[in-house]
Amino acid sequence: MNNSSISETRRDWRLEAADCWRRLPNKTFFFALLAAWLALFFFLGNSTFGYSASPSLFGWMLMAYNSQGVSGDDAYGNLIPFLVVGLFWWKRNELLALPLKIWTPALLIVGLGLLMHIAGYLIQEPRLSIVAMFIGIYGLTGLVWGPAWLRHSVFPFFLFIFCVPTAVILEPITFPLRILVSTLVEWIAHYILGIGVLRMGTELFDPLGTYQYDVAAACSGIRSLTAIFLFATVCGFVMFRSPGKRLLMMSLAIPFAILGNLLRMLLIIIAAVMGGQEWGNFVHESTLISLVPYLPVFLGLLLVVRWLEEKTDTPENKQI
Repeated sequence: MNNSSISETRRDWRLEAADCWRRLPNKTFFFALLAAWLALFFFLGNSTFGYSASPSLFGWMLMAYNSQGVSGDDAYGNLIPFLVVGLFWWKRNELLALPLKIWTPALLIVGLGLLMHIAGYLIQEPRLSIVAMFIGIYGLTGLVWGPAWLRHSVFPFFLFIFCVPTAVILEPITFPLRILVSTLVEWIAHYILGIGVLRMGTELFDPLGTYQYDVAAACSGIRSLTAIFLFATVCGFVMFRSPGKRLLMMSLAIPFAILGNLLRMLLIIIAAVMGGQEWGNFVHESTLISLVPYLPVFLGLLLVVRWLEEKTDTPENKQI
């Protein structure tokens, strides 16, 4: 694409964005309400000062997302708002074609969000306040643009659930996953690949002490489970109208995440058998190589989508 084509594309995008802005009613009213709502969470959003020395809920969220760097288990929360905005942009024509109007019953949703935030603030649970904040924003959109808007924007707002940091509170899930992954690795390595791997709890090692690895919480699938669940959820809601198919896509995230982590751990073990602990560490720490085992996972989900499409769905039924 030459420079003139790029410039024309940018100009077309700006013109379309300006047209959408012009067609959107009550925008000044909405953004004034939104600013007031967000100010509440900025100045009185966080009461857990022992974890984040700031009254801002946004400061607490950034701390939770980035306390372990970009590789932290909750770092994906930084990207969710951009994904939601992208989905709203993708649905812009559908949303702007709705009968947009003031709808006061939506204040009940805003009130629910306010009560949840008060409860979260009092019991020092910022995660509850995060949910409350997005419920309130959802209610504000319904107040300004009506019930039709609420019905058609459920899915983009649902994705904000991924903004809630969960790594610390999911130990009851991650530990069984660690045991399952390590057990499967031991069995496949021993009975299928002929590799002598011993397991003690979540630790994997060979009899000669050439290598030793612990299937930590991150390796148990919590990171990949979140990413795969997000991907499966987006695919399910974008491609299908049937609630059953959407739930099927979401439920497939668990076995596919286990498969991806199983393949990753097997790759590490094979590398360690060939070159010792150093080779295994290289595979474990390499971001690019670590992504390779997940390619079959995402391709598998896309194949499931294709199969479900061909089975019953028609193009007119594909909508969020």
